Amino acid sequence: MNVEELLELMEETLEAGTAVPFAASKRVVDVDRMRDIIDEVRNNLPDEVRESKKIVNDREQIMKNARIESESIIQQAEEKARNLTGEQEIVRRSQQYAAEIVTKAQAQAKELSRNATVYCEGILKNSEEVLARSVADIKNVRMNLRSAARPNRGQQK
Repeated sequence: MNVEELLELMEETLEAGTAVPFAASKRVVDVDRMRDIIDEVRNNLPDEVRESKKIVNDREQIMKNARIESESIIQQAEEKARNLTGEQEIVRRSQQYAAEIVTKAQAQAKELSRNATVYCEGILKNSEEVLARSVADIKNVRMNLRSAARPNRGQQK
């Protein structure tokens, strides 16, 4: 018998039961007969129904495992986010420190360049003054030489 036929047999057994006085919806049935029919129904249930019952029974374990796994994934994601945030902070601080170093180096380079310009200007000015005195001395020596090389006009007469 298939499940449909067994369900019809159950219905017939209920209908065949003796009515209880003053309770129209209650009947006395053969309990052993009903148990036998129920056992037959269980034995004739398709495998899919049994599998679905097993899945329903396993559902709690599946849900528990899924919950544990999702919590683990969330925890890993939060940890990774914290690590990335920490790494970004380190990078930001490093970039800020590097920018400060570059700014200081540029200021020192400007100061060094200014000092070198002032020093070179001083050396060139000093050299110019030494050269100007040397030129003046050379002119004096040349004039003296010319004067000495000319015959004295007063003495020739």
